Amino acid sequence: MTVLQAIILGIIQGVTEFVPISSSGHLILVPWAFGWTFFLDHPDLNKTFDVALHLGTFFAVLAFFWRDVLRLLGAFFRSLARRRAETPEERLAWLLLLSTVPAAIVGVAFEGFIEERLGEPLLIAFLMIGFGVVMWLVDMRAAQTRHLNGLRWLDALLIGVAQAVALAPGVSRSGITMITARALSVDRESSARYSFLLSIPVIGGAALYKALEVARDGLPAGTAQPFFWGMVSAAVSGFAAVWFMLAYLRSHDFRPFAVYRFVVGAAIIIVVVAGLRHAGGI
Repeated sequence: MTVLQAIILGIIQGVTEFVPISSSGHLILVPWAFGWTFFLDHPDLNKTFDVALHLGTFFAVLAFFWRDVLRLLGAFFRSLARRRAETPEERLAWLLLLSTVPAAIVGVAFEGFIEERLGEPLLIAFLMIGFGVVMWLVDMRAAQTRHLNGLRWLDALLIGVAQAVALAPGVSRSGITMITARALSVDRESSARYSFLLSIPVIGGAALYKALEVARDGLPAGTAQPFFWGMVSAAVSGFAAVWFMLAYLRSHDFRPFAVYRFVVGAAIIIVVVAGLRHAGGI
């Protein structure tokens, strides 16, 4: 892997982690489309580089929401001491924790199955298109009558369960959490804000879980520089993506992202049918 390839993949990770078009799907599709075989040739590289990219996006969202994080942590420990959640921030902290649980359980229990069975480009194409349809229909029909302070325990659980589905590449973690919130009549900006705050324990936990595995073996030889620049590019592009989405969704809808998913999904199918790339990956 070259430094340029690492930077490209870092930018893709940072943008697609928060824009609802699937980061895991794009990190599979880009090397597949360009014929980059380094992950295939060095399987140990995949998991370690994934840790670096996730650390980048974790630092990005943490840097953007650091004030919110400090307030929510303080609220969480205050409610823990009183054994009840009284203020809106205390309730939000517990709701985010509840939403984290389903994806954590599914991710640990089915990690091998997800990595081995759900990463084929043709399957990603169908998930890109299918969830694009869901995104379009839900966003166009759902009301915008609720905000973050109006979320309840069942809402948080439903968002968490939906997030677990996004472990399949092509769905989009940010996309499915935002659209599930939209289906519950939460306004677009609040849906995005909840999704991004929820990404902090999810991305951070995933990075820590994989980093513990990587720590046993260390980094593959000669990868320190590409990993560093991949992490930096993921952090910078991720910060920009969070800022863009929150600003964009104040006055716009999700249709452009649905259209993008249709186009990419259709392009993958055409490439496979034409025999330009193998349906199962490189």
